Amino acid sequence: MTDAASSAAPTLLTAWKAAQARLKQGAVDSPAIDARLLLEAAAGATRTDILTDPYRAMSADQLLAYDAMIERRLRREPVSRILGRKGFWKIMLNVTPDVLSPRPDTETIMDVALAAFPQGEAFQMIDLGTGSGAILLAVLSERPAAKGVGTDISSEALAVARENAANLDLDGRATFLRTEWATGFGDHSFDFVASNPPYIPTGDIAGLDPEVRDHDPVLALDGGPDGLQAYRDLAPEILRILKPGGVFAVEIGWDQGPAVKALFEEAGLLGVKVVKDLSDRDRVVTNGPDPRTTPIPKA
Repeated sequence: MTDAASSAAPTLLTAWKAAQARLKQGAVDSPAIDARLLLEAAAGATRTDILTDPYRAMSADQLLAYDAMIERRLRREPVSRILGRKGFWKIMLNVTPDVLSPRPDTETIMDVALAAFPQGEAFQMIDLGTGSGAILLAVLSERPAAKGVGTDISSEALAVARENAANLDLDGRATFLRTEWATGFGDHSFDFVASNPPYIPTGDIAGLDPEVRDHDPVLALDGGPDGLQAYRDLAPEILRILKPGGVFAVEIGWDQGPAVKALFEEAGLLGVKVVKDLSDRDRVVTNGPDPRTTPIPKA
């Protein structure tokens, strides 16, 4: 191969730049990040490789794989669905069409949990509607003395959660059960109760971004006519299974804070507050500490 031909060979950098341009033209959000994540998978490269060895040549097979991934992204398939995995907090999770792809917004629940329970504290938690197991497994990864249960009505989702627990070596402290919310659990059983329930009003689902509407399970999105049905079901159940002095945290839609707070107060829970996410939007209803004003406790 001549020097000229060699210099024209596609490299990590040229492939990345070309893919960014295609995604940008296709009005895909975060084209640079998406193009990089897909490039890492297609080329078997790391982020460091792309930065430190940008002129590394790509093989024909790698380019074909990358092009196929970019085409899927242009059809508005999320990166997490293309790769079959998604990062949440500090852990990596397998995701399938049977589970909600974890969102950074949900990490606000993590902030509440870590502020409520010191590093060395032993406690029991439950994640209601666990999906991929994201909340439960992220908490357990940060709190080695804790144990927990994840529930879901989807057997397929529970299979994904169990696989994620095993991959993270957390299956010894995490168990999963097919049931509706907390059905079958005794009163005052848990120190911490978490949930990211479906909260999109039924009529709004058709107008969601294609990445969500077409690729997340409707079961994990549809919150009933007003988006609040899950909270009506959850509030009395959480009150029942929560130990005295225990903490609960549920994710909400950005405009649902006052309504969900009222539902939990009507159920008899005390000290209920609304916590904002990093975008300063209402994101979690809890009776626990506000992580913005409460330092993370030490062991």
